[in-house]
Amino acid sequence: MMKPRKIELLAPAKNLECGIEAINHGADAVYIGAPKFSARAAAGNTLEDIAALVEHAHLYNAKVHVALNTILRDDELKETEELIWELYKVGVDALIVQDMAITRMNLPPIALHASTQNDNRTPEKVQFMEATGFEQVVLPRELSLAEIKKIHEATDVALEVFVHGALCVSYSGQCYVSQALYGRSANRGECAQVCRLPFNLVDATGKVIVRNKHLLSLKDLNQSDHLEELLDAGVTSLKIEGRLKDVSYVKNVTAYYRKKLDEIIERRPEYIRASSGHCKYEFTPQLDKSFSRGATNYFLFNRSKDMSSMDTPKSLGEEMGTVKELRGNYLTVAGVKSFNNGDGVCFINEQGDLSGFRINKVETNKLFPHEMPDVKPRTVLYRNFDQEFEKLLARKSAERKIDVEINLTENNFGFTLSLKDEDGNAVSVTLPREKELARTPQADNLRNQLSKLGNTPFEAARIDVEFQENWFIPASALAELRREAVDKLLQTRKINFRRSSKKIVPTSHPFTKTELTYLGNVMNAEAESFYLDHGVKSVQPAFEKVPVEGATVMFCKYCIRYNMGYCPVHQGGKSPYTEPYYLTYKDKKFRLSFDCKKCEMKVINEQ
Repeated sequence: MMKPRKIELLAPAKNLECGIEAINHGADAVYIGAPKFSARAAAGNTLEDIAALVEHAHLYNAKVHVALNTILRDDELKETEELIWELYKVGVDALIVQDMAITRMNLPPIALHASTQNDNRTPEKVQFMEATGFEQVVLPRELSLAEIKKIHEATDVALEVFVHGALCVSYSGQCYVSQALYGRSANRGECAQVCRLPFNLVDATGKVIVRNKHLLSLKDLNQSDHLEELLDAGVTSLKIEGRLKDVSYVKNVTAYYRKKLDEIIERRPEYIRASSGHCKYEFTPQLDKSFSRGATNYFLFNRSKDMSSMDTPKSLGEEMGTVKELRGNYLTVAGVKSFNNGDGVCFINEQGDLSGFRINKVETNKLFPHEMPDVKPRTVLYRNFDQEFEKLLARKSAERKIDVEINLTENNFGFTLSLKDEDGNAVSVTLPREKELARTPQADNLRNQLSKLGNTPFEAARIDVEFQENWFIPASALAELRREAVDKLLQTRKINFRRSSKKIVPTSHPFTKTELTYLGNVMNAEAESFYLDHGVKSVQPAFEKVPVEGATVMFCKYCIRYNMGYCPVHQGGKSPYTEPYYLTYKDKKFRLSFDCKKCEMKVINEQ
């Protein structure tokens, strides 16, 4: 019989607070930005905070992955190596990296995960990363279920996929538009989010096909109904996007996916949780109450038209109903969901732009806005801020407990209290005490005292009191014995926690290509040496180092031509407009090129 596979729910942490709440709400692991060199420059964290997060996570056998996934300059390599040792010393479990120079450093025995920025889209590339020594590989969001399965069948490395959150329109690591326009590199953690801007789509004759729409802005990923298929395709780690998201998002989304995953694990013994404990929630998780541009499965099953969010790059939230009529200082709504005082409401106005208002007061189906909006009857209303839900999440909203079996027995010189947790860690402490008979039955009272585990991470799953006689133990002595046992169990859990101790060793197996263009993202001499040692004959410098004129700055599986119904391959469509098409924004202009053989749209910088 095959050994059950541990399944990891991986949640984002902008900071220590988000990381702790991710663990409390059911994450098996969290990923957080290093003090420097993470792919979200705005989300760096101190070593002290990372150390505190590690301590909390390890209580539950949960892990902390640190993002160190930018490409590095030569003068940053020494500092990066020192930082890795500091992260190792505070107990970090894995580093998510992009720059292959890191594999050539003097590293501690710490697990390396290959970032999605490495463009791990083929079995051959993932095989290469595995042979290099990576323990986990983050796959591109664009892969289908069939492609994921194919990679799993060709490799033994743990596969990580995104299941929820924002989508980049370009393959990660292969987007240079921010660098080209503003000198802000996505591969250096400084993406300017050009893809969320409004563009005009113009044909070769100058005719405007689409005006002022967010043509490169995608909806958000939501695979919550397809987790089981992903596990069956070979995925080990399910990742929630959002290292810039606030704590209420982390709480709500983590809890939602934890409950979904637990339902699957309950039914499927071949899958088990990657960490310990169980969660109790003070709220009902609902995905549409957290930031969302609308939901898409992206390319998990097939290409579809439901991927883009052209009207707005902002969060719409949950659909609530439609405007019935406007009356003086209020509007009436036809819908099945009820609003609350203080809710934020938005809608797409007649110009196709996102507009919104805050509700002062609600009376049945009457909404009294702070200021009357310019909205027409039959307009769909969305709630993008739920006052009551946010109040729930602002408080303590979850508790995570580890089951323990408690056994109180007598011995020749007093009493022994034994604790055994759900992971098999066991401790015993003794109370030397002369035995005295109690005047009243003690068993229930003793059990009640022993069950008071309060603010500890433990919860009594079973309590046995095995006495020959009805012995009396004062409540204060029993409470002290219980505290001593809990402290000893916490220490034992800490000692027994095991990190990966795999050390990267130099390799020379052939890379998947013999030539690397700017798409290889090679910014330093060590990374160049790495590829030369693996059979690459020529290595061009990274775009950030030497900009390429007329370069393709985005490589997208998403296709605007398909979205318009003019794809000659999938739709047999013929466009009434003259190609090439151009995206324009103010004085910026990009040419679109359609590679039908690869089923890929390229965005080319023509500045």
